[in-house]
Amino acid sequence: MGPLIDAIPLPYTDAVVVLGAAVLGLTCGVLGAFAVLRGRSLVGDAVAHAALPGVCVAFLLGGTKDVPLLLVGAGVAGVLGAVVMLAIERNTRIPADSAIGLVLSAFFSLGVVLLTYIAGSGDADQAGLESYLFGQAAGLLESDVAVMAAISAVSLAAVALTVRAMRVVLFDPRFGGSIGLPVRALEITSTVMLVIAVVIGVRMVGAILMVAMLIAPTVTARQLTDRLVPLLALAGVVGAAVGVAGAVGSTAAGLPTGPVIVLLALGIVLAAVLLAPRRGVLWRAGALLHRRRLAACDAALLAWHRDGELPARSVRALARRGWAEPGPAGPRPTAAGRAAIQEVLERRALWSAWLEHGTRLDLDDPREPGPHDLAAVLGPHRVSELRELAATNGAPR
Repeated sequence: MGPLIDAIPLPYTDAVVVLGAAVLGLTCGVLGAFAVLRGRSLVGDAVAHAALPGVCVAFLLGGTKDVPLLLVGAGVAGVLGAVVMLAIERNTRIPADSAIGLVLSAFFSLGVVLLTYIAGSGDADQAGLESYLFGQAAGLLESDVAVMAAISAVSLAAVALTVRAMRVVLFDPRFGGSIGLPVRALEITSTVMLVIAVVIGVRMVGAILMVAMLIAPTVTARQLTDRLVPLLALAGVVGAAVGVAGAVGSTAAGLPTGPVIVLLALGIVLAAVLLAPRRGVLWRAGALLHRRRLAACDAALLAWHRDGELPARSVRALARRGWAEPGPAGPRPTAAGRAAIQEVLERRALWSAWLEHGTRLDLDDPREPGPHDLAAVLGPHRVSELRELAATNGAPR
């Protein structure tokens, strides 16, 4: 890890934290995506809280704060928590959300009790063990980051090898089973990956905030892409970027690293939800406003063509587009305005033909067209076919 740390233009301690945050963000972004897409996001929260008693038991057994040992304890407890959740959900009438709540509260309470017991035991080596509850990035060592990076590399390699099978099981497990995929084994693998992400991050952001790092990168990436492999890559990049930015910002401001990383991640999610192309709230609001303005202009042009008079409320809107100009007897259409009227009439006729005969077309594009993008969606060949059907009133050729 030495060359990577030396390449970061920061003091040694800060460089270690930044590198650790990058590894954390990358891993959580990729591995957390499977839980989010399966609708099991809160399982990550429960696993993160379940890791706390595992850390405490590992310390009691080993008698020292050996990071690899503590991470193994966290991983074993996380797997145990996941198994208990699945057992409750599948073998009782308790619903999934209640099972998650039971496991989360029970394991976390056990962890707090064990932490209190260790703190009162008088063992001087227990100092700082509570960092696994709230996170303490400043205490990371180069060896800790090396362990995190090794675990991350193995888990990401496993994702690369199983992504095709995971994609099938993720979106259609019944189909996956019908073609011979080991559905149960792949589901267990995705849960183990979630535990690995928690094990990597619990030291830096703590058990309480860990769930945000599992969810935020995927939610951001989901606003930008519909395909699984690009989503995994983008979630990893977003997670790493948020981790690095949060680590650098917290160091500069003298604030705790974990909470700053999480707050930055939530800010990125909010920005994506508001501004993402085609899906963002503000983007969709702007698109809706644009469609309403187009519909209002179309209605005004049709009324002008039909009645010979332009509605007073539409004069300024059409004039701004260069479609209307003052005349002796009131507003009159410009050359561009006459062309716009003709275009509206053609679009209206094409839309009527689509509503009547569109089901007879063999379309390659699955999108549902609208009145304004019908010709673009259908293409010239289908438009000609649709007009021919309308001209012959749908009679077979």
